[in-house]
Amino acid sequence: MNDVNWMDALRQTLAAESIAIESISEVPAVNSGKAAIWRIIDTDWQKLAEQAQTHKLRWSAGWAEQDDDCFIVHALFENQGTYLWTQTLIPLAKPELPSQATVYPAANRSERHTQDMFGIKFSGHPDKRHWTRHKAWGKHDYPLRKDFAVAGQPEHITPPDMDYAFVKSHGAGTYEIPVGPVHAGIIEPGHFRFQAVGELILNLEERLAYTHKGIEKIAEGRTPESLARLAGRVSGDTTVSHAWAACMAMEQAAAVTIPPRAALLRGILAERERVANHLGDLGAICNDVGFSFAQMQFSRLREDWLRTQANIFGHRLLMDCVIPGGVKSDITDADCADIKQGIIQLRNELTDIITALDLNSSLEDRLYTAGLLSTDIAAAYGTLGYVGRASGQDFDVRRDAPYPPYHQVTVKVAFENQGDIASRFWIRYKEIMASMKLIAQFMALLEPGDIAAAWQVPTPGSSGLGIVDGWRGEIVSYVRFTAENSIARFYPRDPSQLNWPALEKLVLNNIVPDFPVCNKSLNGSYSGNDL
Repeated sequence: MNDVNWMDALRQTLAAESIAIESISEVPAVNSGKAAIWRIIDTDWQKLAEQAQTHKLRWSAGWAEQDDDCFIVHALFENQGTYLWTQTLIPLAKPELPSQATVYPAANRSERHTQDMFGIKFSGHPDKRHWTRHKAWGKHDYPLRKDFAVAGQPEHITPPDMDYAFVKSHGAGTYEIPVGPVHAGIIEPGHFRFQAVGELILNLEERLAYTHKGIEKIAEGRTPESLARLAGRVSGDTTVSHAWAACMAMEQAAAVTIPPRAALLRGILAERERVANHLGDLGAICNDVGFSFAQMQFSRLREDWLRTQANIFGHRLLMDCVIPGGVKSDITDADCADIKQGIIQLRNELTDIITALDLNSSLEDRLYTAGLLSTDIAAAYGTLGYVGRASGQDFDVRRDAPYPPYHQVTVKVAFENQGDIASRFWIRYKEIMASMKLIAQFMALLEPGDIAAAWQVPTPGSSGLGIVDGWRGEIVSYVRFTAENSIARFYPRDPSQLNWPALEKLVLNNIVPDFPVCNKSLNGSYSGNDL
């Protein structure tokens, strides 16, 4: 069923169920895939989700914003590369909305975040506990409301969050293992509470948001250039893709079309970011099962890759390379030659290393069948990127909702359905090979031209939706402008928000010593989750 047919079918179903669509409009297709906007009556919010699930729509993102006299709540759905952007209005006084998390588990933490930040109650929500609030604000303080100051009124020392109601361990022989939030390494803070019997994991609960940065609040009032820099710091290992998604949303709102050369350069940057991170993850997965030789080899290859980025683009991690309207700097023919040589070298060395790994039976014993994430659970939680694609979720924004420059090439999407750590390992390797091919294709398509378009001040109140495929999967950015070219609302949805809950499922019935490699095979971003 194509995009027109499923939307028509859903519209007919809603009409038959007396679910009113108050208005229908389209998102301007500037630098994004197809999308339609439907405004729904608030009392039908959950019923909409029920029918969307019946029509096999994937829940992608949810967020809210405060307007002059109401709250606007958004939910984004996707099917076959076409997006349905739904909205509803609720009053500022005693705001309440039926929960979509009863239908889509993927909406669970998003709604809890909205409840904590705006004070919007989601009736019928399956989990009443706070999510983002860690004793930093008073019971009736809601940081994303317009009357809340950016600095807030913080205490000298934030009280410890001692009363979060974790599930308790019961039964003979069961016990609890608390891990974190401070870890024996340089990773960001996150708490994991296990229930186990012997070494077997019976249950896992995550507690995140220890690195809440106030991204959404401090975005208000920024210029487009400043917002692009901020977006690039939502998750430092995804700086290109987050900045790209934010810029895409702003460009859509301002009706700015970036030059073809700029789009190709963004593609090169994004694929280089993907390769660098996958190289690091391949090594880390091997290291977590004691195969340090592989970790050293992948780290060496990643370091060579990063040094090339520093030499050509001015930053190892490609910070601030993407700007509103295009990219900050161009590349020369000599730079292209260096990039091509680096691809040849990486491909040759990877062939030797991967052959050695494939013949290592000890490594196979630790990776195959461990950390199993079933296709059904992956779909229910809306998992993305290498996590979803290793568990039968055949979706990639670059192929299914292509945006420049991906509409000019054929994107080969790696796909597996075994759902174990080994699948997530091999998906990463396949994506590295595909990304190197894409980089070469983008360079071959480069023609002389501008690398940035002139900015146009958007109309006050105009908004945009940026959707790109980062190295962890689909990234969604929403931007709305106020007067004088400044940001009224910015919401970035990192893939980790949907992937983290899957970790609680894929570790079940594994042994406690396998948790580190299970965690690394998912490798969610704490920072990307903890806005």
